[in-house]
This record gives sequence, C-alpha cells and structure tokens, in this order.
Amino acid sequence: MVVAGAFAALMASAASYATALGGLVLAMTGLALARLPVKKVFVRLAAVNSFILFLWLVLPLTYPGKAAWRLGPLVVTHEGLILTGLITLKANTIVLGLMTLVATMPAVTLGQALLELKCPAKLAHLLLFTYRYIHVLAQEYHRLLQAMKVRGFRPRTDLHTYRSYAYLAAMLLVRSLDRAERVYKAMLCRGFQGKFYSLNTFSWQRRDLVFLTVSLFLLTGLVLLEWLKSPLR
Repeated sequence: MVVAGAFAALMASAASYATALGGLVLAMTGLALARLPVKKVFVRLAAVNSFILFLWLVLPLTYPGKAAWRLGPLVVTHEGLILTGLITLKANTIVLGLMTLVATMPAVTLGQALLELKCPAKLAHLLLFTYRYIHVLAQEYHRLLQAMKVRGFRPRTDLHTYRSYAYLAAMLLVRSLDRAERVYKAMLCRGFQGKFYSLNTFSWQRRDLVFLTVSLFLLTGLVLLEWLKSPLR
C-alpha cells in the first residue's frame, strides 16, 4: 500500500510524457504478473475514461495557447491537447497501478493493513462495512425498483418519474439506516468495542524486502526521469 501511494503520488505530480509512459510500462508489467481478468480491467478503465472524455470536450477549447485548428468560433489549442493527453495517460496509469498493487488483495487484508499503517480506525471500519454491505444495498435497490415496475411504473421525462426516483432514493436511505442500526446493535450484543481482531498477523519476510528494494529502485528511476524530462526544470 505504501508503494501504491508513492506511485500514485508520483504519477499525479508528473509533468512529462516520459515519466507517465515509464509509469504506464511498470503498471502494465505488474498487471500482467498479477493476471487480472482482462474484462474487469477494461470495465474499470472505461469508468475512468468516461470522466476523462469530458476533459477532452472542454480543456482543449479553454486552455490558453497556440491554436492547433479552428472549428468555427471554437479554437482548439496545441497546449490544451498536450495537457489533456498527459492527464489521460496519468489517470490510466494510476488506475492500473492501484489495480495491480491494491485491488489484488482481499478487502479484509486491506482494512487490516490500513490499521497497521496507523490510519484512522473509523476509515478502516468504513471500508470493511462498505465492502460487506454494498451488495446488500444493491439487492435492496433492485427489489424496490422491481416493486415499482410491478405497480405499473414506467420511467419517463416528467415530474412523476423524478418524484418516484426521489421516493426510491429516500426509501433506500431509510432502509439502509435501519439495517445499519440493527447490525450495530447485533455487534454490541456480541461484545464489539470498536476494534476488529484478526487471526492473521503481518510479519516481515525476505520477499517483502526484495519487493521494497525493487520498488524503490523503480520509483527512483521515475523520479530521475521526471527531473531530466520535466519542462519545469
């Protein structure tokens, strides 16, 4: 997790294509070693790039610089295209890196690692409960939506549809709060005192030292590449 955070911070602050491409090569190499399902990778990248698409529609037209071409009254700048391309490359690199280093570990291990790294306990608990109950909320949502359809609801672009979806969201929130209270009371009955105890403990091993050494070497190489290629130098 420490390496993932350092990698993401380095990619986010990179100002050169060379550093971003170097990070992309490392992320894709790690992705190949992790052997993640290709379909899942593309689905997550599609979610990220759907947001990046809005940058391509706005940033090249609003960023000041030399005109690359004109579309009537609209001017697409060369600097805007370069910046948008860099942001796109960095965003995809960060997502691939996090998928390789973080998404490959179980949620329970991730929560325990956050606690070991002295992150706030409430943050770790929130992560664990979200992972445990997000699918329960999804099932509740589909049940409510199915009940609406059985009663003749058909979505349209009118006030009745908007009001119905508002009622759906409100009912989902009410049921979520009710379920959260019942779960919390059940945990208190079982002696919960704000701390989760794990049967597994982390221990420093030789492979951890090898991974840390290789990671530091590669991250240092990216830092040097950024220092040599950055336009701000």
